[in-house]
Amino acid sequence: METQRKSSEDDSEGERGLLHTWKGYSCSVTPERLLLPRPVLQVALGIRHGVLLVEGGQVYSFGELSWKQSQPLEPEKPTLESALSGQRVISIAAGSFHSGAVTEDGGVHMWGDNASGQCGLSGLSTVPNPTPVALLDSDINPPQTVPVLELACGRQHTLALSVQREVWAWGSGCQLGLNVTVFPVWKPQKVEHLAGRYVLQVACGAMHSLALVRCLGPHDLQRPHVDKCRQCNQLLYTMTDKEDHVIISDGHYCPLGVELTEDEGCLEAPAPIQILRTSPSEPVLPSQTSTSNSGSPAPSECAEPSSDSTQEKEELVLANGALAALESDSLAQSQSGLKSSPYPDEQAVKDYLKKLSDNTQVEQTAKTNTGGLHALLPAAGGLSTSNPGSALNSLVSSCASAVGERVASTYEALSLKKMMNYLPSGVPRPGGTTGDNTTDRVRLEDSTQAKKSSSTGDIREEEAEGLRRRLSLPGLLSQVSPRLLRKAARPRMRAVALTPLGGLIPEAQDVFPTLQTEVWSWGHGEHGQLGHGDSLARLQPLCIKSLNNKEVVRVVAGAHHSLALTAQSQVFSWGSNSCGQLGHMESPSTVPRLAKLSEGIRVWDVSAGEKHTVLLADGDCIQPIIYYSGQQVREGEEGSLAKEKEEAGEKEEEQHAGGYTQQPVLLPFCMNLRYVSNVFAGGRSCVALSDRNVMGFIASLHELASAERKIYCKLSNIKTQIIRPLLELESLSSALGQVTLGLLQTLAGRFSLLCHLTGQHAASLTANLRRGRDVKSLLVLDHSDIFLECYKEYCSALGNFQVMGGFQSLTKPSLDFFGKTPELLQKLSECSEENPAMSDLLVALFYLPTRHLHEYGRLLLKLATCFEVCSDDYQKLQESCSKFEAMVLQLKRKRKEADYTFNFWKNFPGKMTESLRKPQRRLICESSNKSLTLQNAGRFSVNWFILFNDALVHAQFSTHHVFPLATLWVEPISEENTGIYGLKVITPEETFTLLASSPMEKAKWLRSINQAVDQVLSGAGQDAASVSSGSGQKSEPPISRTASYTFYKDGRLKDAKYEGRWLTGKPHGRGVLKWPDGRIYTGSFKNGLEDGFGEFVAPIKTINKNDHYQGHWKDGKMHGLGAYRYASGEVYDGSFQDSMRHGHGMLRSGKLNTSSPSVFIGQWLQDKKTGYGVFDDITKGEKYMGMWQEHQRQGTGVVVTQFGLYYEGAFKDNKMMGTGVLLSEDDTTYEGEFSDDWTLNGKGVLTMPNGDYLEGSFNGEWGSGLKVSGSYFKPHLFDTDKDKSRAVKLGRLCVCAEDKWQAVFLECWSQLGCEAPGRGESCKAWENIAVALTTGLLHIQDSPEILSRSHSRTLESLEFIPQHEGPITMDRYHTIRLYLIKACDTPLHPLGRLVETLVAVYRMTYVGVGANRRLLPQAVNEIKSYLNRIYQIVRFLFPDLPEEGGLIPEPTTNLQEKKEPGSTDAQPESPKPGRVVSSSALLLPVLLPRLYPPLFTLYALDKEREDDVYWECVLRLNKQPDLALLAFLGVQQKFWPVSFSVALSVLGEKQQVLSSTKDACFASAVETLQQISTTFTPSDKLQVIQLTFEEITREVQSLLKQDFLWSMDELFPVFLYVVLRARIRNLGSEVSLIEDLMDPCVQHGEHGIMFTTLKACYYQIQHEKVT
Repeated sequence: METQRKSSEDDSEGERGLLHTWKGYSCSVTPERLLLPRPVLQVALGIRHGVLLVEGGQVYSFGELSWKQSQPLEPEKPTLESALSGQRVISIAAGSFHSGAVTEDGGVHMWGDNASGQCGLSGLSTVPNPTPVALLDSDINPPQTVPVLELACGRQHTLALSVQREVWAWGSGCQLGLNVTVFPVWKPQKVEHLAGRYVLQVACGAMHSLALVRCLGPHDLQRPHVDKCRQCNQLLYTMTDKEDHVIISDGHYCPLGVELTEDEGCLEAPAPIQILRTSPSEPVLPSQTSTSNSGSPAPSECAEPSSDSTQEKEELVLANGALAALESDSLAQSQSGLKSSPYPDEQAVKDYLKKLSDNTQVEQTAKTNTGGLHALLPAAGGLSTSNPGSALNSLVSSCASAVGERVASTYEALSLKKMMNYLPSGVPRPGGTTGDNTTDRVRLEDSTQAKKSSSTGDIREEEAEGLRRRLSLPGLLSQVSPRLLRKAARPRMRAVALTPLGGLIPEAQDVFPTLQTEVWSWGHGEHGQLGHGDSLARLQPLCIKSLNNKEVVRVVAGAHHSLALTAQSQVFSWGSNSCGQLGHMESPSTVPRLAKLSEGIRVWDVSAGEKHTVLLADGDCIQPIIYYSGQQVREGEEGSLAKEKEEAGEKEEEQHAGGYTQQPVLLPFCMNLRYVSNVFAGGRSCVALSDRNVMGFIASLHELASAERKIYCKLSNIKTQIIRPLLELESLSSALGQVTLGLLQTLAGRFSLLCHLTGQHAASLTANLRRGRDVKSLLVLDHSDIFLECYKEYCSALGNFQVMGGFQSLTKPSLDFFGKTPELLQKLSECSEENPAMSDLLVALFYLPTRHLHEYGRLLLKLATCFEVCSDDYQKLQESCSKFEAMVLQLKRKRKEADYTFNFWKNFPGKMTESLRKPQRRLICESSNKSLTLQNAGRFSVNWFILFNDALVHAQFSTHHVFPLATLWVEPISEENTGIYGLKVITPEETFTLLASSPMEKAKWLRSINQAVDQVLSGAGQDAASVSSGSGQKSEPPISRTASYTFYKDGRLKDAKYEGRWLTGKPHGRGVLKWPDGRIYTGSFKNGLEDGFGEFVAPIKTINKNDHYQGHWKDGKMHGLGAYRYASGEVYDGSFQDSMRHGHGMLRSGKLNTSSPSVFIGQWLQDKKTGYGVFDDITKGEKYMGMWQEHQRQGTGVVVTQFGLYYEGAFKDNKMMGTGVLLSEDDTTYEGEFSDDWTLNGKGVLTMPNGDYLEGSFNGEWGSGLKVSGSYFKPHLFDTDKDKSRAVKLGRLCVCAEDKWQAVFLECWSQLGCEAPGRGESCKAWENIAVALTTGLLHIQDSPEILSRSHSRTLESLEFIPQHEGPITMDRYHTIRLYLIKACDTPLHPLGRLVETLVAVYRMTYVGVGANRRLLPQAVNEIKSYLNRIYQIVRFLFPDLPEEGGLIPEPTTNLQEKKEPGSTDAQPESPKPGRVVSSSALLLPVLLPRLYPPLFTLYALDKEREDDVYWECVLRLNKQPDLALLAFLGVQQKFWPVSFSVALSVLGEKQQVLSSTKDACFASAVETLQQISTTFTPSDKLQVIQLTFEEITREVQSLLKQDFLWSMDELFPVFLYVVLRARIRNLGSEVSLIEDLMDPCVQHGEHGIMFTTLKACYYQIQHEKVT
């Protein structure tokens, strides 16, 4: 203890690890004190020597050390083993004549006698000094040394437990458990039989070995298992999947089976004989080496199979045999005249059971399909014989049975629906006494009782165990057919395993010691020291069945006896009992039996010597007491006795020993040894290590451990003697009813968990006492939460059971079971009353564990007082103590609540109890004393208010209503003007006022309700420290909260369930609303109605699909933008109002391959298409653009078809009706009356492409033969000029551009807060923009994946509202322009949304069938109309912008900026004092790039013929070399880019020169002009033209080396040359586009002239006659 007030180093007296040694047990014995410089940590005793480990890791030896070269002068004086200096030893061991030590790094050092190889060093008969021994794992390549945790030494062998928890052995004898024939084994080898298991501890007797193994839990399943034979590498098990069952066969025959040889000659291996196969129920006599063909169907409890076959010619068949035994009643007949039926009759079974000693635990009785005969089948090999000759025989068959039984158990785990009964393999020795059955409850079930194994009460600790064991057949699960696993997975019945599987909490598993252990033994068994019920030797480790479920925490071996210490502080002993060393009367005992100790003595440490046993136990006081059992040692006899012993060869010799104990004897001197922490025994000696009680610290530690062991024993007794028998009662389910029975089972399960945790804690405290004795390793400090949680869970289960009247219902079954004399109950429940009631006894019993919490607090506080207040240990202890104390208070309060609630139900009118009484429900307060009444209640009405921890109940005369607290709001009504003490209670569907009888009552109810609501909302519910009455804090629950509620009143929400946010009784915020018919709304609510953004799904039952809406809501209706996917496949995307399609929207019907795919985009009015819209009928290949009314085409419109037909005119009732114009692809035109689609009817004019026309009356469908009566005209008969044909003027009969898409613009205006365009305030509009951006951003943040980086940057920059008032300067104009570009970049901004929609409708109109050249003028006008209307909005936002064409005065400094090339707005006009503002300059840069593709396509189609002529010309002229072309175009020679003189000298040469410098001719100008195709807006294109001119000028200037002014005649040919060389494909389209969309203010400026020049070039090229 670093922080203890007196350190142990400087105290000369020494306080820790004081060593006392003595021999025998007579009263005169007084222990001697061995003085050592440091505290002793561990002692190991051989027959005549001992080894000590002291603090600091040094090792001392004392006694007769015959292997040393020089004998010590005083053998009793410890001498330091200097060979180990420099090594820190952590653990030591001593065998009869050799010793071992383990160092910190896991290294092993051995010394002493090595005649049998027990020191692991070859070639030496003795090893004088500690010498390292390496454990090499050769399975790994390259071999690695294995670090070791601890050693155990016997007479001729040594075992080591590695860090991986595997056992290694060396030395001689079958007690090694190795598969070898030659002894001694010098080199440590792994005991393969225990591979894959987690070994906790090993112990060695003289000739036998013990291992404590953790049961296979879920965490061991991933460990590698041995499923192949080590010799021949064949699979040990094979499996065949038949129709309704699996055949598992382990009939593996290993040719390399090993023969056994023993250097001591104890076991002579007889000649190889065939393995015994017998009918399972017949005892084998050695004479009958019979062979029966039946496998053993249900052998003993599961044992690990023999992986290393030590058998000769082993062939176990568990194929059809096992199943035959299970599925039918026939087994293959035995061949040697044994009884023909495979099963014994009932009488035989009972007799056999009587012969079994107390290690038997009947688990579940097997049921067979036919007569329901209950067979108890002992194992084939566990039957003892008195003839040593057949020892091997029997041994082999016992191994075989182990294999068979493991296979059977796996089969059961996989597919058996019946429960099989396993019986341990122990059988008493002939003539052995039966043993006392009282200590271990042996439950014998006869046939009638066994039939009930399916009742819920049949719950056993063993079930959990069985489950764990059944999975231990390796390699099989991987081959199991899935069909079987499915079968196996069907639940059999509800069962509560009373042993928790695998600890409490995953991370706590490895910290808490395990209690689910098995003891395995192997080696010589002539004294019964192996515990398998016989005196045969075992070559391989075998599990001692009867110690399963006994929670063994430590095993110890004497010379010829073995001991196991359990967590319940009991000692099981078996083996030689020649001197009473077993502590009971059975001599010798071949199966474990309990040592006889008086009641209340709890053993917590044991050690065994040659013929004696020492026990360290708790008595009545805290100080430990020591018991001795075994041989008495008299002074002076030792030497002679030892010699005699050797000569006599292990004969029993009580007559020399001078007496021995009948049962354990208390050593009177133990009280003088202070606080003993360990006892050790060996040879004839005993040693105890004790500590002084400094500062009361040691005493407190002992007290803590002792208290924990005591309560664990108590809890275990309650579990086994009361809870389990009660749960197994048949009458239980009828007495309790289903619900309460379930609660009782939960309670039992929680009790079991608590009990288990206590056991684990007790084991860890004991271990701490034996080794560390410090505070650091106290689990109750580091893991106090686990303890508290466990107690809390238990108490909540207990309260639930109590509230439901469980103890009252349990009274009758308990009385039936425990009789009228409940002494046992009274004793266990520590009830002091005279004649208590049974229910009170049960309550006291079940509340018993909670008392222990207070003990924790008290003892931790006691420990804390041993430390300085400022130390960490003190703080930690203090903190844990207060945690436990707080929990004690909380649990007390919970118990009080449970009592209060239970008593309330007792007096409550019966009918309502049924529906209102719930296990978790606790009463807080109720108004039976009229403390609370309903306002405005009738005179005779009964109103009773009951507040539970989850609901407020309003009970009336015969009905009641439950208001869940999560959705209950309560407000006090002020008393000033009313004079009443009222509380207003608000629930989702009702609001009422409660009147209290006094201000006190009002305050009480208000506080109670508020606190209860707060508890419910904080999620603590019943588990929290419930309503802390009088704690004074006024915590009001939040009025906004998250809860779920189901509506019950008639109306729109009837039976709908809402989960989400609330605000005073109304859904408000995000939530989900589900109707019983499958409709679901997910999204925002406001004041109880859907409002904001939400999703709605409505199933359409008839076609089994859903309607799905996603969008905005207002006041419970769809309102605003949204997308509605109809179950029919249609999708509407657009505006809604009052749950109807209203405003602008797009409806897509059908996919492209369905019956009628079509798209409508346009205006809706109250769910109908009304206003302007575009309808694309994909099936017909027609597109309509025009007016609609109530889903029908009505008014003017245009239709184009994919075959080039074009119609514009009137529509009525969805048909072309009235005046119209129809053009076909070849320019045939009809103007006149129509009566139906494409049907002419009435007067009209039909014009041919060549100008001829018919005038008259027409009738018939276009394209299918027209009836005509009229006149035919040929106007150009004598006129050669064809161009005068009368062109029809289009566009008069279609919707004008201003009337199109009005809904889209109206939506934008309304988003800005204006009812009509331009009506409203701009500051309000800016607020709306800010709101739109923020809500949009919030919505997007929920799904960040839709937000790109650049987009989020745009949004950030839009958060600043630009200055929108005050005079407009050039700077402000630029700011506005940049703002608009950004605003139109995001759909979250109203302007951006507008632009996005306009782009969508424009593309919808003019893409696909709409790409018709006759639509070009409309398309251009539409863009111009967009510009005007958007500009109107911009001027509304920035009111000081001048009107279209207005001026902004321009400061002179901005001239350089103006000349910036490529800037979109800076058209360099002739220098004027300002800048003209126009919608196109401001907005085209934003709009046109998005609309460019469809628009340019229309231009290209329109100019197709002209462009073709132009292109042909360009291609032809471009074949000319530069000079020829320059000459041909008439470019003046001074502009030719070569020196003049060269040009005149030689024509051929000149051409060569020029062709080589062809690239140099106006190349930069050509490149510049080519960029015209990469720009969008007219101003950008004009900029390109201007730059081209500048390039030409620059080049000419460099030629002429002087300034130069162009005349048009000089410039035109040069520019024409550049245009030709630029090869622009659709130049005509570019020219038209610029012309149509040019800013009007530019037309007469410099740009205008340049553009005219380009246009002239275009026409010139078309008409160029190339000669």
